[in-house]
Amino acid sequence: MAKKQGGLANSSGNTLERMVIATFESKGFEVEMYRKWLKKPEKYGKELLLRNVPYETIYGHNGNTEFLIISQAYNLEIRIECKWQQSSGSVDEKFPYLYLNCIEKMPEPTIIIIVDGGGAKPGAVEWLKSAANSSRYWKDDKPQKEILVMDLTSFISWANNTFR
Repeated sequence: MAKKQGGLANSSGNTLERMVIATFESKGFEVEMYRKWLKKPEKYGKELLLRNVPYETIYGHNGNTEFLIISQAYNLEIRIECKWQQSSGSVDEKFPYLYLNCIEKMPEPTIIIIVDGGGAKPGAVEWLKSAANSSRYWKDDKPQKEILVMDLTSFISWANNTFR
């Protein structure tokens, strides 16, 4: 049975998320749901990839991010957003909203946005990278953050170089 457009997008997005999980498992990280970890953090190690991590959006609603890296060995706390778009759709139209949430609401000092699939509208990924690189819309009273925008291959290279 053929999948509908939304079902295919969800399936492909889940494939991207599974690649991120596999990358961190290969580096020795424990993978757990954030809400389960929060109940008994002492039960877990110090190298974690937490899934489905909440935050409050710029609209004041509950939002979730795919992952949060917590690494005592590397002194890192990094939020990871995954966006997959392999055909025309609306994922890329949400990039400004995602970016504003990164700078305004997500508390981590470093945020990685993995964008892949090759289906984003021309200029969309470039806009997101440019906004992140130039700290577009940054308020001087906010602490500076590092927002990295990369595709899956670049992300795996980043992980290999970071977690040696």
